[in-house]
Order: sequence, then structure tokens, then C-alpha cells
Amino acid sequence: QVQLVEFGGGLVQAGGSLNLSCVASGRTFSRNSVGWFRQRPGKEREFVAAITVRDDMSPFYAESAEGRFTISRDNVKNTAYLQMNSLKAEDTATYYCAASVGMVVRKSAPQWKLYQFWGRGTQVTVSS
Repeated sequence: QVQLVEFGGGLVQAGGSLNLSCVASGRTFSRNSVGWFRQRPGKEREFVAAITVRDDMSPFYAESAEGRFTISRDNVKNTAYLQMNSLKAEDTATYYCAASVGMVVRKSAPQWKLYQFWGRGTQVTVSS
């Protein structure tokens, strides 16, 4: 059982940066894959990035995030991060972190139903 809480959302100008944190409680976090998703009003939940437990596997990114966002994790602190740079107005959304007990690969990473544990979300607003 894993509980997740997101921190770091807020209001930022276009071109600015934010670093989101996902703090986990539970004994299995180091063996969970972690994903970041976002959701805008009236829109379906959208995949942003994911990271696995394997050191030889690169993180996965949505095309909209690659080159601007970086996902990472610190298992000692039971925390995952999403560093967001060069923010655009279209990045405005509620951002959620999620954890999966199963192995996540590139093809399946965007499928939100594969993640069993979810945080409550943190709001990111980018002004233009």
C-alpha cells in the first residue's frame, strides 16, 4: 500500500520553471514504477512522464514534455520529482503522481489504468 502527496504547484510566468515533488509513504515505493499525469478541465487525463525501477531503462516522456521536463526519484527519501522548464500556457493543469506495482515499459507507460496509487494533485498555472 502506497500513499502519495504532491507539492510544488503554483503560478508561474511563461518561460519559467517549477519543480514538483511526490512524497510517498509505504514500504514498496522503491519497487514501484512512478508516473506523472496532468488533467485540464473537460479533458482526459494525460500522460507526462514515467520512471521505472531499472537503472538500465531510460525515463519515458510525452512528446509535449520531452526536452523541457525531467522526471527523477530518490528512493531514500521516498520521493519522485518532475522538473519543468520553459513552461507554456498549455502546461496549465492539475498534476498528479501515480505509482504502479507492475513493470511499466515505454509502450504501456501512458496508460493511466496501470497505476494503482494516486496523489490528490497539485495545481500548476502558467500565465502568458
